[in-house]
Amino acid sequence: MTLQTLQRSVEDGVLTVTLSRPDQLNAFTVTMADELERTFREVNGDDSVRAVIVTGAGRAFCAGMDLSSEGNVFGLDEAARPTLADMADLSNPEIARVRDTGGRVTLAIHDCRKPVIAAINGPAVGIGATMTLAMDARLVSTAARFGLVFGRLGIVPEAASTWFLPRVVGMPRALDLALSADILDANATVENGLATAAYEPAQLLPAARALADRWTKGRSPVAVALTRQMLRRNAAFDHPADAHRVDSLGMFWSSVGDGKEGVAAFLEKRTPDFTGQASAMPDFYTEWIDETP
Repeated sequence: MTLQTLQRSVEDGVLTVTLSRPDQLNAFTVTMADELERTFREVNGDDSVRAVIVTGAGRAFCAGMDLSSEGNVFGLDEAARPTLADMADLSNPEIARVRDTGGRVTLAIHDCRKPVIAAINGPAVGIGATMTLAMDARLVSTAARFGLVFGRLGIVPEAASTWFLPRVVGMPRALDLALSADILDANATVENGLATAAYEPAQLLPAARALADRWTKGRSPVAVALTRQMLRRNAAFDHPADAHRVDSLGMFWSSVGDGKEGVAAFLEKRTPDFTGQASAMPDFYTEWIDETP
């Protein structure tokens, strides 16, 4: 696809997605939302990619929504009057005009079969911050700033961040971060549990690549995809027996797939040669994903 707001490159199985509106500090637009959503949906079928890194061009990661846009700056139809019942079917085209654009992106990240790592190179505020909460790790540059600034604008958290944020930092801290609307420096971002570590700018992307390799290099793509989704979804079940049902299916299908090669390689003291692909998941996978949050 032709890209207007992103740059994408693949090196040794790692897709780097760069938010690329540097003159606007990579401010988020509806077009950027469309391109990010499509990227994270399409990568599921791209077996040349084993992990994704997201970063920003220039000195910012993403300065939030582009507030200079004409009309409703969030891309919403102000003539609509949506109700909770209207939102029941998110696939309904009529809902697109009132759906939060950031949420479309984070739901695509949540559904992704490849680990996603944020390399936050500079300021990340608003949607620039909340989009990263759906990712699997956040690494920050010492030049980064992280702000959930909705309270300053008279709006509420978006991008499904009210679901992701408490899972990342816990409810008490999530409430404080959302209501205080503070902008955190790199050290405070790490101290608040929003990022794993801070790096000098030149070391940020190498650190993100090293993490991507540690998680996915020499691993079964199917087992990685299943593990990522099982941890994200099973933890939301009310009872561990529900997780056990999914674990049982995951264990069965991985054991008759790449697991056979993994066990043989272990016994023969050699490197495994996994042949499974994340584009071809076990039969139960789609039904399970469709039925769980």
